[in-house]
This record gives sequence, C-alpha cells and structure tokens, in this order.
Amino acid sequence: MNTTAWGRQPFAECVPELVAAARGDLKASLVIRNVRLVNVISGEILPGMSIAARGARIVYVGRDVSHTIGEETKIIDAGGKYAAPGLLDGHCHIESTQMTATEFARAVLPLGTTGGFFDAHEISNVLGLDGLRFMLEEARSTPLAAYMQVASCVPSTHPGLETTGAFIGPEEVAEALSWGDDMIGLGEVMNFPGVVYGDDKMIGEIQATLAAGKMADGHFTWKSDDWRLPVYAASGVNGDHECVTAEDVIERVRLGMYAKMRQGSAWHDVAATIKAHTEGGLDTRRMMLVTDDRSSESLKNEGHMNFVVRHAIAQGVKPVTAFQMATINTAERFGLSRDIGAIIPGAYADIILLDGNLADVNVTMTIAAGQVVAENGRMAIDWERYELPASAFNTVKLNRELTADDFAIAAPVAEGKAAARAIEVVENHVETIERHVQVNVKNGIALPDPGEDLCKMAVFERHGKGGGHALGLVKGIGFAKRAAIAMTVAHDSHNLTVIGNDDKLMAQAGNRVAEMQGGVVMLTEDGMTEFPLAVGGIMSDEPFETVASRSEAISQALLQAGCPLNNAFMTLSLLALVVIPEIRLSDKGLVRISAEGIDIVPLFV
Repeated sequence: MNTTAWGRQPFAECVPELVAAARGDLKASLVIRNVRLVNVISGEILPGMSIAARGARIVYVGRDVSHTIGEETKIIDAGGKYAAPGLLDGHCHIESTQMTATEFARAVLPLGTTGGFFDAHEISNVLGLDGLRFMLEEARSTPLAAYMQVASCVPSTHPGLETTGAFIGPEEVAEALSWGDDMIGLGEVMNFPGVVYGDDKMIGEIQATLAAGKMADGHFTWKSDDWRLPVYAASGVNGDHECVTAEDVIERVRLGMYAKMRQGSAWHDVAATIKAHTEGGLDTRRMMLVTDDRSSESLKNEGHMNFVVRHAIAQGVKPVTAFQMATINTAERFGLSRDIGAIIPGAYADIILLDGNLADVNVTMTIAAGQVVAENGRMAIDWERYELPASAFNTVKLNRELTADDFAIAAPVAEGKAAARAIEVVENHVETIERHVQVNVKNGIALPDPGEDLCKMAVFERHGKGGGHALGLVKGIGFAKRAAIAMTVAHDSHNLTVIGNDDKLMAQAGNRVAEMQGGVVMLTEDGMTEFPLAVGGIMSDEPFETVASRSEAISQALLQAGCPLNNAFMTLSLLALVVIPEIRLSDKGLVRISAEGIDIVPLFV
C-alpha cells in the first residue's frame, strides 16, 4: 500500500523497526491490555491477551507485553473486552452512499470498519480515470486501509446499449493498476457474456490485470447451474458477489471462486446464501460478507459491516466464523493477509474493541493504523480534508429543457389497447421481472393506468454526447398520487432518469435536477424534496450527517407519495443497470438480459 499520512508503509520497509520493537529495544506507541482476543486465524477466543503496536503496525501479541512499554507508550486497559480485527468490506461502491471517501470514512470507522475494497465504477462511468484517480487519492487521505479497483465495465456492456461519460479499456486498466499497490485489481466484470464469448475488450482487461499480479472480481447473473459459469471462472475471475441463493455460493466455491454474500440497503441476500454453510456444510474459507451498496441513512440507522456480521450470526453462523468472513477471508482473497484481516505481529494495527456478547458486534473503540480514531460511536480525531478537483463538478450536460412532450409514449395503434413490456420491481432484490401489460391508447399515445400501478420511466443522456432518450414502463412503484422522481444516480451510466405518473411533474423534476447539476428531486402536488449531489451528479460534498438527513427526506417523500418499497430510492436507482436480469431501461431503449445474452427489445410486444 502507498505511504500515507497514517503511516501505512509497505511491510518490507518496516521490518527492522518492527523486529526491534518486538524485542523491546524500541518501545511500542500503543499497548492494549487485558483483551479477549478474537483470533480469526485459529478460530479461537483467547482470554487475558495483550497487543502492542508501534506506529501503524502490530509488533507483539501475547499474555505479557510489558517489555514493549516505554514512558511514551499509550496504554489502554480493555477490561476484558473482545478485541477483533477491524472489519473489511470485500465489495463496496463508496459513491452509492452518496458521500465522498472522507465522509464515508467518518461514517464507518465508528462502526468498526477499518478497510475495504472499493470499486469506483460509478464515478468512473461519469469521469473515467480522472474520477477514479481522485477517489483513490482522497481514500488515501483517510485512516482507512482503502484498496481501490479499476472499473472494468465503462460502459457496463457496450456503447450500443447505453451512453456513459467515459470509456475504459485494457490500456486504461493497465495504467490505473500502475498507480500503487493499493490499486488492488479489476472491479466487477459485469459484461460476463463478453468474457464467456471472448470479447477482446473484456479479455484484454483481465489479461492486463493478471499481468500486473492483481485480482479480477466478477458479476455473473446467469443461473448457478449454467454451463458457462466454469467458462467465466476459466478467465481468471475468482470472486463474485452476485450470489442470491445457496446454490450460487456452492457452485462458485466448488470452482475455486470466492463467494461474496451481500447485505446492502435494498438487496438482502445473506439469509438465503449463508445456507450453503449453515445447511450445506460448506467450508467458509472462500465465503465473504460484503455490503455492495448501502445508503447513508442505512449507515446511520443500521450500520455497515457490523450490521452484516451481526445479521450473519443471527442466521446461525458461529460468531468467530462470521468475523472470519468479514476479516481474514477477505484479506486472503486479495492476497493481503500479512497486512490486514487479523491481529498478528506485523499486520496493520486495525483493531476494534467490543463490549457485551460477541454476537452483538457492539463496537466501542476503533483503532486504525495504530491510532484510536473512534470511541463509543463517534469519531475521536479529525484530519485535513481532501480538496476535490474542479472536474468533479458541473457534470450534468443536458443542454436543453425538458417538456411534458418528452414523456409521451407513441403507441403502435391509434386507439384502443396495446400490449407492452413493463419493468416490475422486486423489493429487496436487484433483479426485475419482465411483465406484459395492456395499456390504453388514445390518438396514438399510450396512457398507462396508474390504477394498475404503472408509471412511466425515461432515461436522458446527460454527458453531452447527443442527448438521446428512451421511454419505458415500470410496475410496482405504488404511487397513490400524482408524483415524479428524477435523479442522476442511475447505475451505472448515471444518466438522468425520471419515473412518474404525470408528464408535467416528470419534466419539472428532471429540469430541477439539471439545474442543481445533479442529485435527486421528488415532486408531488404537495411540494418538492431535493437532494443535491454536486460531485459527478452522484455524490454530495456535504458532511455525513447532512447526506443521511437528505437521503431520509427522499425516502420519506417517496413513502408519502405511496411508494412502500424498502430503500426505494436505491431500488429505483438500479432500474437503468442493464447487466442485471431481467429487463432495464437505458438511454438507448429497453434492455433485456436472458440466457442468450443482453439485447435491446421493443417496448411494445
């Protein structure tokens, strides 16, 4: 990992000092006495242990560390509390919290997360390598052990299916992987049909990653018994978070892949997937707990990896095993078990103290890189803030004003009814269902009936690349009044997406988002709720507390309009993600993913 202000230097550079401090010739900067050590290597709980650290790394672990203590050593008496490795998120998109890396760190450090593997493909789809670079540099400025992945799919499929703000191919991947050891690998390879059928761009990106000695992450949404999963694994992709059933986990583990079990804000997959272990008896060494996407309000109200570990334990996983799945398993997957994921000599001093029962995952202190950074749920330190570049702002280039006419859907008949495809939302899951519905037609214009829970959806290209747009239908939103929501958070291309049941309100909401230079606007007859996101149109530069409050306001406005979906905003933000089954809408049209591949299909059947 690159040297940072937090002393996270490469292991090799620290060896002489570490050994001298372990002997006691140099004194520890921090000692933690009297802990019940959660040893995720051996799977034991060891009482009466102590830990000594010098600078950012642990130098000694044992029952007696008195020889490491000097006059300036900070001593913490843990009073028998549990000491566990800091929690690691094995797959996370910081941008999906709508926060910058700095504010993300402030949000998760008090919760016991001390590091993670971050796929910044959201900002990369807006700003390309420039966006990835500033995300990396800002993450380096925080206490987190932050490892960044190069976005593999910009666009997520190919330009014929969607329009993004940038392009990343094999050359860009090779360049980004040269930026430092903390550029850990290739982000989720969502164009899995491209990998299976030998697309030059996708194969070239994986080759560039492997040549650099780095890891490639996966995203495979065909069924677990599909004959093409071993083909995908043969490419070198050896980790995948698109596991929604126990069978998905089993098949991946059997092929030597790491199966990542996800508990995000709007997709709850751990209860089903963990059965591969609790009922199927599979060894957990290649199982990981991850969040993928958690909103700021979820971080505030539920937690981060502490919440996921607690949830896994509630499903019947032994506490130590659950901690392994959020620490050492994750570190081993990325080849970093000497640095992170365990409380052992030489590793970074990323340690959490926990009170009460271990299963409660009640974090009372977080130590990152050998410094106490949070206590009792609050940050205990601050640091110099990273200054975002000017290029991160003013990224919404709609270049025109929307009108109600932009949302008129031309039908294939002049009068009567027409059969159309609708995107049906599935609560707490990433997948959607293709439904065929009958819509009324008058004067050649389709008029979906709100009484049948049908809304219109529009996606407008907003990166200044032609300004095209497409229209579709969505089922399952639940609006009980005239309403519209517009947002530039629309994975992964992050074009301007508008959903509603009133054309005028949809135009007003879309125009307001463009005026704000990105964000979310929820509009009804009763008023407007705004959530500005000035950074790339997908993140706020405001403090965590402000972001969480504004996110909650959007959720409340959706609920008041009749939308009952859990974490509705995050669910809606995925309706343009064309690599998830069964059907989505991009600026190019209605995109369906099936066993045959990914194709544009007509709105009307």
